[in-house]
Amino acid sequence: MHMRPGPTPKAGTRPPWVGLGAAVWVQIASGNSYNFLLYSHSLKSVLGLNQRQLTMLGVANDIGENVGILPGMVCNHFPPWVVLSIGSVCCFFGYGLLWLSLSRTLQSLPYWLLWLALCVATNSSAWLSTAVLVTNMRNFLVNRGMVAGILKGYAGLIAAVYTEIYRLLLHSSSPNLLGFLAVGVPILCLLVMNLVRPCTPSSRESSGESIHFVFIQVAGIVLGIYLLTTAVLGDILSTSPIISYIVLATTAFLLVAPLMIPLKMTLYPPNVRNIGMDEQESYSSNAFVEEDSSEKTTPLLTPSSSEATFGGFNGNAESSDIAMLLAEGEGAVYKKRRPKRGEDFKFKEAIVKAHFWLLFLVFFVGVGSGVTVLNNLAQIGIALGFRDAASLLSLFSFFNFVGRIGGGTRMLPRTVWLTFTQVIMIVVYLLSASGINGTLRAATGILGLCYGTQFSIMIPTVSELFGLKHFGLFYNFMSLGSPLGAYFSRAC
Repeated sequence: MHMRPGPTPKAGTRPPWVGLGAAVWVQIASGNSYNFLLYSHSLKSVLGLNQRQLTMLGVANDIGENVGILPGMVCNHFPPWVVLSIGSVCCFFGYGLLWLSLSRTLQSLPYWLLWLALCVATNSSAWLSTAVLVTNMRNFLVNRGMVAGILKGYAGLIAAVYTEIYRLLLHSSSPNLLGFLAVGVPILCLLVMNLVRPCTPSSRESSGESIHFVFIQVAGIVLGIYLLTTAVLGDILSTSPIISYIVLATTAFLLVAPLMIPLKMTLYPPNVRNIGMDEQESYSSNAFVEEDSSEKTTPLLTPSSSEATFGGFNGNAESSDIAMLLAEGEGAVYKKRRPKRGEDFKFKEAIVKAHFWLLFLVFFVGVGSGVTVLNNLAQIGIALGFRDAASLLSLFSFFNFVGRIGGGTRMLPRTVWLTFTQVIMIVVYLLSASGINGTLRAATGILGLCYGTQFSIMIPTVSELFGLKHFGLFYNFMSLGSPLGAYFSRAC
């Protein structure tokens, strides 16, 4: 087959590591929906809500976070900074209205407006996460599973970061937390949105790239251990303002660690000649795929048109079939076949596949039930005698991070991981329901581990089954399983 020469990559095109480092910070911002249990008790007491109303606000939190069909479609037609800007606006107005209500600046707001504001506020998570996840998975084609595990790992870990900010900087004040989310998250996105953009993807995995990924994973694990330690020692650390600022500064330094990779590559640039050869091979390979796919999607001529071309074969159905075969042989007709596993599916082509709905079911059952427990973790902790549920959130966050990082590896088949974590979650739910003293912390940590593993496995699996062209739409449709599962869990 004749192969068209690929386009020559632009000289000086920067590597995608800058965007990945900035994406970590955006993922921090996108984890704002995990803070619901930090201010849910204040919503109940200050606004006079009953438990049913508070539970429905938890549903709004889940719906806003996971309904990302629109971001999935927008990211295919607009650059990432547009998607990030929309997410920032949602965050500002949603959390801003909640802050006005909880601080009693605006009184007697109707309940439906609070519910809608929380939906809009947490929907910013879908916009921010979709922008950085889709962009970076396309920038790292070979290591898309690793990238998904890292980014979603940091998103899971950020609940512990927010808990630390809530305790040490905001003095455990729910109105201050809502004000911080309304202003701080949009400012962070505005500062880094220009760094999150498409780059020339690498065509093959190199040893240097593997080392960089290991560095980011190790930095994340160190950050997680540090946050867990400071959460356990929270009462001691919060007694001195100086110590509190040192703890927060150290946290910020560990979060900057992924940006050390592009800094190192700037100071010690790799061999330009080898990079150019790799990129040229990548573009040539992509050109081959484009040539091949263009042949596969050539429109199919109708039988009547083929019969008109071959007028001697129009007597009956058999002659019509022969005419079609001859037309295909002459190159006049190309049959358009359905995409195979791993190729780019359209949405209507994917929803008829059994794999699509099996993944959705796993997300519905596993992640949906996990979200239900997470949103009610404060009430569970209080019922079992815990004065402060923030330590439980930090524990859940750390093991959620570990599960998401581990879910990006391929040591075992993903079906084995999914089955194993589902069985463990059933045991954890039974353990939590028993109310045995001293088991809540262990159950919370194990639940976070299983929850994070299932979340991380779903993302690369979707891209490997249905391609990256419409990945944002597929990923956000799968995410709908989480609020639906959470709603039915509460109904039961």
